[in-house]
Amino acid sequence: MTQRDWIEKDFYRELGVASDASADEIKKAYRKLARELHPDANPGDAKAEARFKAVSEAYGVLSDEKKRREYDETRALFAGGGGYGGAGGFPGGFGSGAAGQGFDLNDLFARAGAGGSPGAGGLGDLFGGLFGGRGGAGPTTTTGSRRGADVESELRIDFVDAVRGAEVQLRLTSPGRCERCGGTGARPGSTPRACPTCGGVGLVSRSQGAFAFSEPCRDCRGTGRLIDDPCPECGGDGVSTRTRTITVRIPAGVADGQQIRLKGQGEPGRGGAPAGDLYVKVHVTPHRLFGRSERNPDDLTLTVPVTFPELALGSTVTVPTLDSTVSLRIPPGTASGRTFRVRGRGVQRKGKTGDLLVTVEVAVPSRLSDEATAALQAYAEATKEFDPRADLLGGVR
Repeated sequence: MTQRDWIEKDFYRELGVASDASADEIKKAYRKLARELHPDANPGDAKAEARFKAVSEAYGVLSDEKKRREYDETRALFAGGGGYGGAGGFPGGFGSGAAGQGFDLNDLFARAGAGGSPGAGGLGDLFGGLFGGRGGAGPTTTTGSRRGADVESELRIDFVDAVRGAEVQLRLTSPGRCERCGGTGARPGSTPRACPTCGGVGLVSRSQGAFAFSEPCRDCRGTGRLIDDPCPECGGDGVSTRTRTITVRIPAGVADGQQIRLKGQGEPGRGGAPAGDLYVKVHVTPHRLFGRSERNPDDLTLTVPVTFPELALGSTVTVPTLDSTVSLRIPPGTASGRTFRVRGRGVQRKGKTGDLLVTVEVAVPSRLSDEATAALQAYAEATKEFDPRADLLGGVR
């Protein structure tokens, strides 16, 4: 996709959002459309597949803050008074700057000057982005190559796999290199040829007074190649939507909501450029017994119910770990809610191991037999001089 595509395509309309939509609104709109248009939900529907690709392309630009800013600035520059490609307009010629009549150099330099730079590098970045610089999905070179767009996905794993680490198979449907043509865009058996207009460079130069400009070649759309016999599966694009299975290595101790980057597993690049990356957001299913410490995620947490005699008299109880069980000694007179640390039973990383934090809480029976009731009453009578609220009540008198 060239910068010319940015001018011609309305990504906001593709996603059905306003041009000032927030990042959350854009993501929500994309996810809704992706679910509706996904090839798995519309088998054999070519129109739905084409829309799915268009929506993915739009989201790839608008979800990236830097790309979205460049896209907005490019369209603002050319869609209004720029007159891109129109009679007397840029790049065919510089007009008076009136709407639809041409391109105003004063406006260009005003945009590129102090306080109005369309990018960090001012005018140089502007022309670099338009004619061979940063592309919508990654860097574009003078040969029309472009890094593939990054792809986002999600994965749910259980608590034990998150703590120990695992390898999980992810089934992903996304744009990928066309398997039929191998990404060349040409029908198998045929070969793309160098564009005679630009000599395979992808750019053509033109002079306008004291200025010399380069623009994407109109004949090959900046790719430097012409495909006389396009691949029937991808239509000459070299990319088709396909379903693939990817092995995702989950590192030990991954947290819920954390993203894992798989380099080179995103959308394939164009013209020999590298592929984008795949970002997998991990969702961890909570465990019915264990949790993760907020202070140190490498420490696991566990709450163990105990009886009052076990706390008052002391005892040794058996508690579970993720691997087996351990014996925990409770000293006499332990208060309910006290936490004990069991070393080395938490998340195990290279060179670092977390602990298991065991909190003991007294469990109160919902019903008592007559014998138990009598015993507790006797205990209450024997310990009536002990007032656990003495300090509490004394503090407000």
